[in-house]
This record gives sequence, C-alpha cells and structure tokens, in this order.
Amino acid sequence: MTLRLAVTPGEPAGIGPDLLLQVIQTGCPHELVAIADPQMLEERARQLGLDLRLRPLEDSPRPLAPGELTIAPCPLAVTARPGQVDKQNAPAIIQSLDLAIGGCLDKSYSALITGPINKAVINDAGIPFSGHTEYLADHSNTEQVVMMLATEDLRVALATTHLPLSEVAGTITPELLEACLRILQRELIEKFAIAQPRILVCGLNPHAGENGHLGREEITIITPLLKKLNAEGFNLSGPLPADTLFTAKYLDEADAVLAMYHDQGLPVLKYQGFGKAVNITLGLPFIRTSVDHGTALELAGSGRASTGSLAYAIDCAARLASVSNTSHDESGNG
Repeated sequence: MTLRLAVTPGEPAGIGPDLLLQVIQTGCPHELVAIADPQMLEERARQLGLDLRLRPLEDSPRPLAPGELTIAPCPLAVTARPGQVDKQNAPAIIQSLDLAIGGCLDKSYSALITGPINKAVINDAGIPFSGHTEYLADHSNTEQVVMMLATEDLRVALATTHLPLSEVAGTITPELLEACLRILQRELIEKFAIAQPRILVCGLNPHAGENGHLGREEITIITPLLKKLNAEGFNLSGPLPADTLFTAKYLDEADAVLAMYHDQGLPVLKYQGFGKAVNITLGLPFIRTSVDHGTALELAGSGRASTGSLAYAIDCAARLASVSNTSHDESGNG
C-alpha cells in the first residue's frame, strides 16, 4: 500500500531541505509531500547539483521516482540562504506545521515527518514556541503527549521534555507519570505491535534516591505508582538508577525506557545512535516522527549532511502507519 506522508523540512536555512532533496534521489515507495516553498527547494537542488521534479498533489498517492517530490506550496517571506537564518521566515515555518497538522487530522496524510527547526529564531520573531512536541500537542487538542527517541535497539521516552532542570522535580507527579506510562504502554502495543511491553523506569535522583538519602521522590511518587500499574498487568521495572539502567543487563530485557527528564535519557541514546535515530511523538491522534539532530547551519548547502536520521524517520513513519492501518482494518474501524 502506497502511503501519503507529509514532510516539513523545517528551518529553510538549515540542512532540512538538503536532506529531503538527497533522500529522494533514489525514489521512495511512498509519496512524500513537502509542505514548503517550491522555489526554495528548486534553488537548493541547483546549489547541491541534485535532480528535482516537483509534482502537484493528486487524488491518490503514488510512489516517487528518483528525484521526484510532491509539493504542497507554503511560500517563504524572503529568499532562504543556506546558513543564514531570517526571522521573517518564521511564520512560514509555523504555517507549514499548521498545514501538516490539518492534513493529518483530516486523514489526507498517513503520517508527518518533521525536519529540524531553530526555536530561537521563531521566538525572536515574536512567536512563542518551545518545540515541535508541545506545538503539535497544543494544535491537535491533545492533552498530553510523550516524546520518545528510538534507534533500532533502544527506545527512550521522557516524562518531562523541554524544562529547566530546576523545574523537573516539581513537575514529576503521580498523575503525570501515570499518564506517560499509559500512553507509552498503549502506543507500544498499538503502533509497535508489542503485545506485552517491558518498560524500565528511571529514578529521578542519583542512585534512585538511595533509600531516601538522596531524595524521596522514588519512595513517595514513583514506587507506589509502579506497584499500582503492575497490579493492573503492566510490566514495569524500577525505579532504577539511571547510571546503571543503560547497560545490557537491563536493556536486553526491555522494550522501552522512561526517563524522568530530557538529559537523563537522551545523551545515552544519541551516543549510541546519533544520526541514525528518530524522534517519535506518542499520544497524538496521528503519527509524527522527526530527525534526531538540529539545523546544522554550517552544513546547509554543502551536500555533506548525513541523511541517516531523516531516512530512518521516513521509514519509521511508514512502518508505524502500516501497523496502525492494519490494526484499524482488523478491528473493523477503518
């Protein structure tokens, strides 16, 4: 089945457009729809010496031939120059996300793949923006989502995302963790086809609190919640010290890890698979994947940027959409 997948290249001065143009040189069994400025893509293709044939959206999706890309125009305010961000283009970046969200919600697209953005430029333009994950949740009326990064061998979800470290402990509540674990459990079953997920849960404090000597959140919040959910049939282990959890002894027996905050879990995952990992937003009413890296302005227009993460994000989105479509068909709901 050929899927129609939306792609937002992200910051037009960064490597997002480059990567998309590089990826399509070998074609794609699914239809990738770039929600972007067609002139920007054509100019970047010329700069990179790459083939590009833009085609309009048609009634039914069809695979891409090498160098071919479907376009849903989203014009920029000013010409994008590789490596030179311009806040005048921030509204177009946001508009591309809005168009993608709308298309996913009305089922025009089977999934969304997002390229890297520069949050500072968007905020400098006077548009409050803390990140893709939060924006997609807000604009799809989703109460809570879970950010998860994955490689072929490791999945790490986050209880909190883009927060100052000083605010993390106060944000970790039984209600938050329960919602995160229920979303993670459900998505591993429904989208990853894992019948009985095995989830490792990090402690918040060093040594998982060391019996209360280094913090009591493990005793008062995390452990009681894990007991409650395990009594319902979950398979949760923890709270485990984060400095030993990420070893083969534990990971070989797990399907996913829930880390308490951004820099507790992601450095390990990115060390293992940077440039070959995918960012997945769990809990949305549609599938969203993204690259695991930033805009790399210094590489934009050079042709030296690696396509590994974008290629994996596209492949992962297609696989998740296929599993989701299959489960809906089997349940008689689609």
